[in-house]
Amino acid sequence: MENLMLRQQEVLPTEEIIEKFLGESFSVYKLLIDTIIAEPYTLSPEWNFYRDGNAWLCKVQHKKKTVFWLSVWEGYFKVTFYFTEKTSSGIADLDIDERIKYDFINCKPNGKFLPLTLVMKNKEQLADLLKITEYKKGLK
Repeated sequence: MENLMLRQQEVLPTEEIIEKFLGESFSVYKLLIDTIIAEPYTLSPEWNFYRDGNAWLCKVQHKKKTVFWLSVWEGYFKVTFYFTEKTSSGIADLDIDERIKYDFINCKPNGKFLPLTLVMKNKEQLADLLKITEYKKGLK
């Protein structure tokens, strides 16, 4: 059973708290954050508590554009990108794992958006995540 963590509004998601929930996946999370805040990505991660989902989520932005959302689960974290029908077509052209493309093509729309969610557990997955991040950041 999946357990979304960081559900208490009064408990800020510090690195220590996140590490407690992620366990071995914390090193993957830390590497991701260290990578995306630096060149060439220069993204800004910002943690906020969202009442609609009753959890802390990290919104990762480039200037004012939301690139992806990050949520902490028991033993792993999820990264979700949202694309429109128009911007989703470029995913098929990316040099990423075919399972990601398959899952994305078969995803259920969330309103007018198509979600692409990656369950992050190991460092090998970061290459695909960063390729999708570059693609999303480059969209107009």
